[in-house]
Amino acid sequence: MRLSRKQLRAWSEKLIELAIRLCGISAIVFVFGIFFFVFREGAPFLAKIDLREFLFSDQWIPTSQTNPRYGVGALIVGSVSVTVLAMAIAVPFGVGAAIFLSEFCGPRAKEGLKITIELLAAIPSVVWGFIGLSVVSPLLIQVFHVPIGVNLFNGALLLALMSVPIIVSIGEDALKAVPDTYREAAVALGATRWQVVYRVLLPAAKNGLLAAVLLGVGRAIGETMAVLMATGHSIRIPHSLFDPIRTLTATIAAELGETSQGSEHYQVLFLIGLLLFLITFIVNLTADLVVKGIRRK
Repeated sequence: MRLSRKQLRAWSEKLIELAIRLCGISAIVFVFGIFFFVFREGAPFLAKIDLREFLFSDQWIPTSQTNPRYGVGALIVGSVSVTVLAMAIAVPFGVGAAIFLSEFCGPRAKEGLKITIELLAAIPSVVWGFIGLSVVSPLLIQVFHVPIGVNLFNGALLLALMSVPIIVSIGEDALKAVPDTYREAAVALGATRWQVVYRVLLPAAKNGLLAAVLLGVGRAIGETMAVLMATGHSIRIPHSLFDPIRTLTATIAAELGETSQGSEHYQVLFLIGLLLFLITFIVNLTADLVVKGIRRK
């Protein structure tokens, strides 16, 4: 039986719709599958661990033969502090660069700048780590007269540079998505270019800009090699910008290969992975609530 052109088009549309649905469902299945795998490996130790000590103690001595201690408090503080400092550096530069590319930059310069910024995202994280060790570390010692150059500020600076391309790319798309009629109406009312940006474009694109910032946060908090090489890898709660720290991700990367499968140390490292899942879930949930609140207004 030969199908007509209309029937073929209907069948092709159904197949495409089915493929799109399967892609969406598969993403959810993969996320839950990863969570289940990590939970399965770390769950046996949940019954043995003191949750308060695990979350708030700064004593991380998993290899002790007599009294092993599994406190990730210093690791949590290190991860949060380096991420917050990185975002404090990256967000103003990233949003500012997105505004410049969207509203003030000429076509030729824009193409060159976009390629340059996107090339930053193509640099492997281990190369950023080498830059932190060989370039940023001596500069920090020379400029700020600190005893060691691999520290919180070094790691935050690298994470900021790694997050800026994402913020710029998504932020520019959000600003470009604002209809030109908004700009034209503001100019017709006598607004300057900066007033158009501040009073019209930023409020209209705030959802997209928030998404750009959150993607930058996800890039920073999940980074491993750069912070492993550039932060000093010292288990302590930082009291200044130039104290060495250790992050949750760096701990997993540094120690997982040295543990025996099924040991307490091995299980605790997977619990740290669950903790990272929880942190990213809280960040995304908070962002979703903020966006919904903004849309209601």
